[in-house]
Amino acid sequence: MSERRQEMVELIRRRGIRDEHVLDAMRKVPRHEFVPERRSDRAYGDFPISIGEGQTISQPYIVAMMTEALDLEPGDRVLEIGTGSGYQAAVLDEMGMEVYSIERVSELYERTQDLLARLGYDVHMKLADGYDGWPEHAPYDGIIVTAAPKQVPPPLIEQLNPQEGCLVIPVGQPFGFQNLLKIIRHGEETERINLGGVAFVPFVTEET
Repeated sequence: MSERRQEMVELIRRRGIRDEHVLDAMRKVPRHEFVPERRSDRAYGDFPISIGEGQTISQPYIVAMMTEALDLEPGDRVLEIGTGSGYQAAVLDEMGMEVYSIERVSELYERTQDLLARLGYDVHMKLADGYDGWPEHAPYDGIIVTAAPKQVPPPLIEQLNPQEGCLVIPVGQPFGFQNLLKIIRHGEETERINLGGVAFVPFVTEET
């Protein structure tokens, strides 16, 4: 698998990812552990894979692009909304971040919590609706969202570090056009950068 992992990383590099910390982490994390066993032979292809419960593991390039966009340093505190398979959280942990992750589907939460522990990744997990974030551990240097709401949840902006905390989030219609946004907080102001069109599963929440 290590040879296929290296091929995946080289493909990501050719597509424009330059952050060596991101590339090195993705070279180390065993992606095949995070996909269903019957699909493990496809684990290192550059496409999303269904993991059940209506969720997917994002394609490697998207994982790399979103991680690079966070622009984090080792030791930074990061919140992930939508743990899913746990792959994104594992990449962040491999990079030396303090990782907090929220999952709302109990079956995925239990499965992924066990998997991350077995593989030795130190990720703080919570079973909850991610709309309200995880205020107890705020502020976060970075927040990454792996499902697309129609609008940016205000609590996530509020929980960013006021000194250039960064939120990376897909926003748009369910199964329709979505934009990947990078939102940087500067005190009470925010800067928004459109990183381009993406396709994510809908952000499911009890909030309206």
